[in-house]
Amino acid sequence: MTAPVLAMTVGDPVGIGPEITATVLAEFSGRDDQHGVAVADLAVMKRAVDVLGLDVELRAITDWSTPAAGQRVIDVFDIGVLGDSLPEWGVVDARAGQAAVTAIEVATKAAMNQEIAGIVTGPINKEAVWKSGSKHLGHTEMLGELTGVTKQDTMFVVENTKVPDHKLQIFFATRHMSLRKAIDALSIDTQVDSIERAHRALQLYGVASPRLAVAALNPHGGENGAFGDEEIEILRPAVERVVDSGLEVTGPIPADSVFHQGLSGRFDGILSQYHDQGHIASKTFDFDGTISVTVGLPILRTSVDHGTAFDIAGQGIADAGTMRSAYTAAIGYAPFVDGIRAEYLPK
Repeated sequence: MTAPVLAMTVGDPVGIGPEITATVLAEFSGRDDQHGVAVADLAVMKRAVDVLGLDVELRAITDWSTPAAGQRVIDVFDIGVLGDSLPEWGVVDARAGQAAVTAIEVATKAAMNQEIAGIVTGPINKEAVWKSGSKHLGHTEMLGELTGVTKQDTMFVVENTKVPDHKLQIFFATRHMSLRKAIDALSIDTQVDSIERAHRALQLYGVASPRLAVAALNPHGGENGAFGDEEIEILRPAVERVVDSGLEVTGPIPADSVFHQGLSGRFDGILSQYHDQGHIASKTFDFDGTISVTVGLPILRTSVDHGTAFDIAGQGIADAGTMRSAYTAAIGYAPFVDGIRAEYLPK
């Protein structure tokens, strides 16, 4: 089988993105199960390699079908935004923001044209992106517009579970809103939709017969209404509806135990009811190994789930653990790209 080509956008070129990208691509160079390509200005990657003291060669390419050169060679798809005049490390800069946007555009176009298997994205600085003139709120909105998709979901992936060869995938019924608004947004219909979307995503990303759990909202799952009635009035009826349709779904299960059960191998996926419920569980268990996948795009996109760390950028001390996990996850999901594209490509 041909090794998947994966484009790694470095994010903001004056953050830690170039360093963690260079670290991972150097580690994976020479392996025949993938071909990673940095998407950035060549000078950005040279500066990162110099800071890290890596014994590697940088090779500029203009064709995604270019074969990998082998060990200790990092391929760079030079986007030609900054040239040799690089902004200062760790400072919000409009030119850096434009470079980040251009890299995402270049990589997404290649993925949409099926020239690459997927993209792995480094952290962007939203203020720099906005200074460049972009109106996008962030990666997700940008990718949605570039692919023609209006509905996307976040799937967290935790590989370092308590069971060998098992990974836990966490979904979110609500995301960036206050806890009060997140609770108000829950209904039977929205919960059913979230369950069905999560279950389908598990199938598309390689789980043939998904086992999905629904996390409860209230302490102890509400204790039969003593601590809240959302489980009785919303979550349980939603689970019963999807079970009646033939899906293997369990819940609602109290949140203080459901993530432990998932990490122990009982479930393939868990639907979290609000942003921090899933974030705290996964990141406390394995901060560096928890990565994000954008579900609903007709392309494969994995990502780090941390920021640009301007305070340590350019010092060669950034931890590449999450980028390594995101890249490894992309390799694992690459065989399912055709199914992902067929499911989510706008009709």
